[in-house]
Amino acid sequence: MIDKKAKQILFKSFWKNGWIDSKNRQISKEDFEYAKSKGLMFEPLTINHNQCIENIISIKQGISLENISSAFLSSLSTKRLDLRSSLSSYFLANKFTKHKYSPIISGTSYVDGKPDFHSYTCEICKETQYGLVGNENYENQDLNVLNFERLKWGGIRLGDLIYILFDLQQFEKEQIMLPKKEDIDIFKNILKVVETSNENDYPGKLVVRLKDVIKSSKSEREVLIEILAAMGILKPKSYDRATTGKNDWGFVEYWRGEDKYDLEAVNKYFGDYLK
Repeated sequence: MIDKKAKQILFKSFWKNGWIDSKNRQISKEDFEYAKSKGLMFEPLTINHNQCIENIISIKQGISLENISSAFLSSLSTKRLDLRSSLSSYFLANKFTKHKYSPIISGTSYVDGKPDFHSYTCEICKETQYGLVGNENYENQDLNVLNFERLKWGGIRLGDLIYILFDLQQFEKEQIMLPKKEDIDIFKNILKVVETSNENDYPGKLVVRLKDVIKSSKSEREVLIEILAAMGILKPKSYDRATTGKNDWGFVEYWRGEDKYDLEAVNKYFGDYLK
């Protein structure tokens, strides 16, 4: 069970009718220590890419496919949003092989038309799956904001190594419930909505249509379809497609209604529940 007081402390540190600007964030030592004692707040973490990969591979070996599937399904009716992204984190963790950081330019900023700054990611991570991001170093990483995002929406930075590591570490501590019939019915209805998408539907259309089958906010549904895309259920058949311009999509950006859902991925993770 999540401690209500600790969750309140975490949430009020980052959110008040919207994000609290970093310079205005305040928390007493007493509150921090309480939330920390309940496993909801953490000290900053410094870790490098190579350690992240090693830890992710090690942790996922102790997590069962059955628990991952059960946790995701049981979250659909209970709104335990923090359990949902374990599905994508586990899927992505299983694609990793041990490797060292190999930098490649991921973005460039310009001043007066000339390159001014390059950002980098790990080429091997990037090639493992579209949407993955591997920084060389994570210095004094604020795990509290990751946990806030995880509890409020189901996670935001699903493709970042540090989030995958943190997500799986938290999942290890959970007592997983078996899904109820209501959960399975919700998931079946999600699949039905995907299956009945029009060929040219973009991800945003799916977000709107799903509001009738799962109690959720728009942001929660956006994260939900990102999770399903990250772990291969909403699998784009092509990455050579026009997009809508500026958007915050990661894994689902190139999915279109014509792609429907990947039956093999559904059966692997949820086949026993859908029989």
